[in-house]
Amino acid sequence: MSEIKKPLLPEMLQMWQKTLSWQPDAGHLLEFQRLYELILEGNQQLNLTRITQPRDFWEKHLWDGLRGVSPLWINADDWRVIDIGTGAGFPGLPVAIARPDWQITLLDSTGKKTAFVQSVIDKLGMENAVTLTGRAEEINRHPQHRATYDLALTRALAPAPTCAEYALPLLKIGGLAVLYRGHWTDADTDNLSDTVTKLGGIVDFIERFSTPLTKGERHCIYLRKVAGERVTEFPRLVSTPDRHPL
Repeated sequence: MSEIKKPLLPEMLQMWQKTLSWQPDAGHLLEFQRLYELILEGNQQLNLTRITQPRDFWEKHLWDGLRGVSPLWINADDWRVIDIGTGAGFPGLPVAIARPDWQITLLDSTGKKTAFVQSVIDKLGMENAVTLTGRAEEINRHPQHRATYDLALTRALAPAPTCAEYALPLLKIGGLAVLYRGHWTDADTDNLSDTVTKLGGIVDFIERFSTPLTKGERHCIYLRKVAGERVTEFPRLVSTPDRHPL
């Protein structure tokens, strides 16, 4: 019996360079391909993602995930990063592959998902990534996590004010949170700014861009933590940030 041919991701080397000013090397490409194969395998039991076609996976999981952190790559060596609500490992796993000098914690409240992500980490032999099972509200109260991260990532997790409440207390002073969003307006920025101020942060900058293949609208909102003493009461108790955003 012949072996079933595995779908191959497109390399897109010129597209990487044109859009992110970065190009994966042969090792990155091998790890991206293996990650794709492991997601397809896991999808058969866990329904991890509906994005399974090679070009869609490249654009919506790999490129989109790295687009959010690419403006921060310069002078960002040895960062400690947390991916809040990682699900099947996005954007944390692609970021960990692209930046082996960053230490990535992949947080999710669902044990089955973190167990799967840990299996991917083990199979890829990744030494810069670990999983953590729990809710952001609870993890924020652990001294080994609160105010210890340089970068927090949240994608497709919750409304923006809720994401801010999860992320900012985890950051060091000067740290950044990246909120991956689709449509975004000036009114959204105004509403978020009030929340971020309460959390000891500022809206540092916003990037609007289109995905390179399907031309979908995307925004990344970058929040910077500027004050530690103002966030001692946040995040609030479990489920409160989600049900009652600031």
